[in-house]
This record gives sequence, C-alpha cells and structure tokens, in this order.
Amino acid sequence: MYKIMLKSKIHRAKVTDSDLDYEGSITIDRTLMDAANLVEFEKVDVYNITNGNRFSTYVLEGERDSGVICLNGAAAHMVSKGDLVIIACYALYSAEELKDHKPKLVFVDEKNRIKNNKKL
Repeated sequence: MYKIMLKSKIHRAKVTDSDLDYEGSITIDRTLMDAANLVEFEKVDVYNITNGNRFSTYVLEGERDSGVICLNGAAAHMVSKGDLVIIACYALYSAEELKDHKPKLVFVDEKNRIKNNKKL
C-alpha cells in the first residue's frame, strides 16, 4: 500500500508578485526549489496564510537567489503581493520508504532567503 505524504514545504514565503496575464503556475526562486527538492512543472499546493485561500498549481523555475514567489494566471486572483504562503508538495511512498521518510522543511525570512532547512 502506498501513502500520500508531505515531501517538502516552503514555510511562510512572501508573495513578491502576481501576473494575471500568464497561463498559470507559481514561479519560485531556484535556490528555494533546490532546498525543497522541487522540480519544474511539479504539482504543489499553496496555502495562503494571510487570507485562507488554498489551491493547487505547478512550479516554474525563477531566477536563483532572487527571492521570487510569483503567482501566475488564475492563481494570481488568490493572493496579493506581500501575502504569506506555505508551498507544500506531496508524494506517494511505499511502506518500506516510509520507514526512513522525513519531509524537507524550508523556512524563509521576510525576503524569502533560507533561514533554516531541515528534515523533521
């Protein structure tokens, strides 16, 4: 049996921009993507701490060390610049994989720079 478990999250990232005219996605700083083990076009859930909105989208690579967290397309309606969000990614794990599974947690500061990167 497989279980869907948290793979990684970026916690309390600040939305830096939104672009309604883009086809849709979330652009994330490449450094944060690496820290959270995210790949381009991977599905993520976004939880808006500021207004309570929750939605799914996919990742686009942003410029490394830029701090960019930009919601694009329809998702841009769900956030405002300056909102705090949690970006969570889930994966399927077998019972064997679960024995050693620890999600990657990436905590960022007010400029979306990594403060702490750890596993539970």
